[in-house]
Amino acid sequence: MLWTLLLAAGIGVAGVLYGVHLDRVVRGKFEGQRWALPARVFARPLELYAGRALSPDQFQAELDRLNYRQAAEPSNPGTYRREGEHFRVHTRPFRFWDGQEPGRQLDIQLADQRVASLKDTAGGPDPALVRLDAMLIASIYPTHNEDRLLVRGKDLPQLLVKTLMAVEDRNFDRHFGVDPKGILRAAYSNLQAGSVVEGASTLTQQLVKNFYLNADRTFERKLKEAYMALLLERRYSKEEILEAYANEIYLGQDGSRAIHGFALASAFFFNKSLSEIGIPETALLIGLVQAPSSLDPRRHPQAAKTRRDLVLDLMVRDGVILAEDAAQAKLAPLGLAEGGGRPVGEYPDFISLVRRQLQRDYRDEDLRSEGLNIFTTLDPLVQSTVERSLPVQLAALEKSRRMKAGTLETAAVVTSVDQGEVLAVAGGRKPGYAGFNRALDTVRSIGSLVKPAVYLTALSQPQRFTLTTSIQDTPVSLPDGNKRWEPKNYDRRVNGSVPLSDALARSLNLATVNLGLSVGVKKVAETLYQLGVQRKIRVVPSLLLGSVSMSPLEVAQMYQTIAASGYRAPLRAIREVVDARGQPLNRYPLAVEAVVDPKAAYLTTWALQRVVTHGTARWLGEKLPEGMTMAGKTGTTDDMRDSWYAGFSGDKVAVVWVGRDDYQPMGLAGGTGALRVWGDFMLALPNEPLSEFPPDGVVIANACGRSNVPYIGDSASRCGSNGGGNASKRPGQGGGAGAETAAQTVEEPVAEREPPPPAPTPKPPQPASGKNLFMSDFYN
Repeated sequence: MLWTLLLAAGIGVAGVLYGVHLDRVVRGKFEGQRWALPARVFARPLELYAGRALSPDQFQAELDRLNYRQAAEPSNPGTYRREGEHFRVHTRPFRFWDGQEPGRQLDIQLADQRVASLKDTAGGPDPALVRLDAMLIASIYPTHNEDRLLVRGKDLPQLLVKTLMAVEDRNFDRHFGVDPKGILRAAYSNLQAGSVVEGASTLTQQLVKNFYLNADRTFERKLKEAYMALLLERRYSKEEILEAYANEIYLGQDGSRAIHGFALASAFFFNKSLSEIGIPETALLIGLVQAPSSLDPRRHPQAAKTRRDLVLDLMVRDGVILAEDAAQAKLAPLGLAEGGGRPVGEYPDFISLVRRQLQRDYRDEDLRSEGLNIFTTLDPLVQSTVERSLPVQLAALEKSRRMKAGTLETAAVVTSVDQGEVLAVAGGRKPGYAGFNRALDTVRSIGSLVKPAVYLTALSQPQRFTLTTSIQDTPVSLPDGNKRWEPKNYDRRVNGSVPLSDALARSLNLATVNLGLSVGVKKVAETLYQLGVQRKIRVVPSLLLGSVSMSPLEVAQMYQTIAASGYRAPLRAIREVVDARGQPLNRYPLAVEAVVDPKAAYLTTWALQRVVTHGTARWLGEKLPEGMTMAGKTGTTDDMRDSWYAGFSGDKVAVVWVGRDDYQPMGLAGGTGALRVWGDFMLALPNEPLSEFPPDGVVIANACGRSNVPYIGDSASRCGSNGGGNASKRPGQGGGAGAETAAQTVEEPVAEREPPPPAPTPKPPQPASGKNLFMSDFYN
């Protein structure tokens, strides 16, 4: 008896000590970081307000991308009804970096391609501005590729909770972690049904198995599971246990990504949030708990339907739903979303830009475990429009030049004018292809895209140069080692004296070189740095015709500064980053710096507008709708190896490059290649026209036989080589001789051999905000 008592005491002490150890294990994970959560990347939300440019089809496409569903009566979040230009939308609530956006019932009227009115139909005040929920565009998964969307216990639908208990644990509210009666009842039910219809383990035991243990079917593991379930119930409330279970349970596989939790499973299988699913979807999700692999509704639809219908019967048995509801639900299809749920990772080119900025500010383990929410500047409407256009336009160009299909490649970048936000990135002709990103990593000679910097440098000296100043389009011959550098115009002609604005519109090489030599090549290089160029520039005369090489993203920065009237907003792809609790972390504020005289920038923009209406981009000018104005510049390099177009409207900057990866000639100039791609997608987007209001210090006047020309000063006093009156003609209106000749000028190639540098390279200006000038981090 004594030895028996001592043995029992020893076992008891060992059990207590083991329990203390298990208790530490239980508390350590349950109270610490329970899961390694992926970083989620969101696009910019669609903002609705009266007057916003938006067509009905564009709005419906945005709702479809957000997985809103059409309904006769949009009474649930995530539903809408369209009648022509009239929409009724029930928006979803969404937590942004600056607070919670509530769900709303809205009446939205569009007219003339704009939002005409916004009304709240639920009795609240009519909102001035509404943000739709942001679209998830990517996730950066933990190393073990688990994925889950966390949901709070109070937000779990009661239908799902009651169904879960009816099928998996009918005594959940009454047991202490282990349910002996439940074991007996499950055995009886399974015996009656002739198959496994009810589980014997409690929800707490299932949580312990998934959360702490492995799936080994051993007696020791089962005892440990029961012990830990008792400890878990002792430490935590039923609500906390249910919440953890709902977020942890494994429900399927998406390639290498493991689907955990009901919230993510609802998105993955149905493209719906958990609050939006109905009776048949709820039954299917709960049915998957038993065997996610063998009941996968995409691979085994009949097995999944059989299990779903059995769950519906159990819901009727426990009074969760009525028999007629179950009968109707059994007639419903599985309702699976095409393509495996919400599209994630559709925009790899843009995401690669986001990753570069994130890797500067965060450790990789933080991105893969802390559940960060990253709100980006991607505009899905702009991105999708660009991606649709590129393959179609490249195929048309190849056909027109009788090229083999797939010969040409391209890259495109679209940004906002005022804020420098990157709206879209396309790194190649194949949308969604995660390959070489030409928008960021293709560095090619930019050709005549550099010329606006030459003319901007000159126009920044109003005492010497105006838009009507005569500059010499005459031959240039400079020493280049043992040879001479002698650039030519595209048409091999020499035009003599030409107005400065016409020289840019016609993209005259000789006039540009003479002007650049007059203002100084070093000054032009300094202007490029001011515009935002980050890489080292060789200060040589051929710089004036584009011997500098850049990526499309760098070119976009340069033209953004011109488009924003000389105010440089460093291009950014991220707006805000918040943690899993919604607290803001690193902020990415707008950092604007005045780097160029706004008056000179305005004059340069005016001249670039003439490029569109009377110059090398006249093809675009002929297609602009009434009231729309745009500016830009074509660019071509030696032997037509690179075709460029960079341009802007009042609110968007876009850059397109077209060429071959093998650097072979392709026979396309900027005006016959990249411009056609640029115009196709930009004309399909809502755009604002260029501002008609000049900055202070710029006057519109008639001079030199031309009308309505901007110049810096207070009177149009003189014309000619040192003209004080900036006389040219407003794009699209009557002008002096030579305007029609300019209209007929086609794009020019650049003929440059770089002579030895005559001057040291100036240092780039220091950024005003290093956090925002992220391009300098990977372009040296």
